[in-house]
Amino acid sequence: MSVTFRQLRTLLALAEHGSVSGAARATHVTQPTASMQLRELTESVGLPLHEVIGKKVHLTAAGEALVQTARGMVDAWALFEQQVAAMKGLHRGRLKVAVVSTAKYFVPRWLGSFCQAHPEVEIALEILNRDGVVQRLRQNRDDLCIMSIPPRDLEVDAREFLANPLVVVAPRGHALAGRAALTLADIQGERFILRETGSGTRMAAAQHFAAQGWAPQVRLELGSNEAIKQAVAGGLGIAVLSRHALAADPAQEGLALLPVQGFPIHAHWYIVRLRGKQLSPIARAFEHHLLRQALGRGPGPEDG
Repeated sequence: MSVTFRQLRTLLALAEHGSVSGAARATHVTQPTASMQLRELTESVGLPLHEVIGKKVHLTAAGEALVQTARGMVDAWALFEQQVAAMKGLHRGRLKVAVVSTAKYFVPRWLGSFCQAHPEVEIALEILNRDGVVQRLRQNRDDLCIMSIPPRDLEVDAREFLANPLVVVAPRGHALAGRAALTLADIQGERFILRETGSGTRMAAAQHFAAQGWAPQVRLELGSNEAIKQAVAGGLGIAVLSRHALAADPAQEGLALLPVQGFPIHAHWYIVRLRGKQLSPIARAFEHHLLRQALGRGPGPEDG
């Protein structure tokens, strides 16, 4: 079986973008060239690797298996290239990081300072909901993932590195905003706007409420912290959000923190990877960078 790296990269791009034209753009070749590479790869394997149903590309079972193999080969080669570069005293390569959406309030800034120290590093950053990050983790598509609740159904190494306090927010000027202390009974009649089921914030809040034997009245479920903040500021209800998602002064966003007993919930951010995954020199350097940035640091004005 004669297969080239170029053909494998084209197949990976096809799986990523869902079309031959998208694969061509991603690999910087013409569409006929991408089609030819996929055809030659299919002929080498001897089985169909993809099919088109309703103008949409779907990988076959053989295609899925080859994609998994190709990812391992490409990652192994990238690791070798970085190891050789490190031996030469160079610091270049590609860093792939996937983070849950709430981490977008601080990770891009820390990536920026990392890139200033390593200007030759190419960064691929994916910002997704928790389910999307877990799916990429399951497929071993990134060097590191950052989330607040690591998956329990995967064997992973999860390293706690930063506090992620979860707080209750209400519209600025809410009747309860001026109170010195509140209990869950005080907010019993309030309607909640919460993150979607499966998000780390929602899971942590649900666990906390369940431990108290209390259930919120849910008015809305939204998949965006920004949408929740706007809905709360607009008077649609109150919410549980990561303190990282708020400005240093929440009043600037039309919000107020409610001093509810049991809050903030003391959650954490984790650096996660599949157990046994060998980190490249660049990924290990970025992990150390995250740990250094997090030392002695809580949410602040940079995160708003």
